[in-house]
Amino acid sequence: MIFLTVGSKEPFDRLVRAVDIWCADRQRDDVFGQIAEPGRNGYRPRNFEWISFIKPNEVQQYFEEADFIVSHAGMGTIIGALTIGKPILIVPRQKAFNETRNDHQLGTVERFRIRPGVRVARTEAEVGPELDGLVARHKETNMGDVAPFADETLINAIRSHIIGK
Repeated sequence: MIFLTVGSKEPFDRLVRAVDIWCADRQRDDVFGQIAEPGRNGYRPRNFEWISFIKPNEVQQYFEEADFIVSHAGMGTIIGALTIGKPILIVPRQKAFNETRNDHQLGTVERFRIRPGVRVARTEAEVGPELDGLVARHKETNMGDVAPFADETLINAIRSHIIGK
């Protein structure tokens, strides 16, 4: 199963449309999406099942069942996928398309694009080819080690900075 999540607060029509087109072109029926409420004029996928909201405690179940994750470049989703060893395709929301207030997700994809198990599509045209790559190689992806908590060295450095010792 491929799990698409864009968060529950704002729709991400560019990504949802790109995945929907990919499903139709590849005749895929194994995508499930959490796409936020698209609103009256928003994009509603026709080629995969979706829901607008999933309780946070249920998201973990979808993560665990998925072969890989497709998402906006949200830190919680990225870290969640990497922590449980799931490959992830991230697509940044962009201010130019009124998808976010600023372009912080562009920085996020630049930071994570070199990480094992992370693929990046900067445009909707790149989503299909990146999905094809994930499907072809997700079982051989070396995810590296990602701990669920910050490294003790980092924690101590921050603690020292805050306390001043």
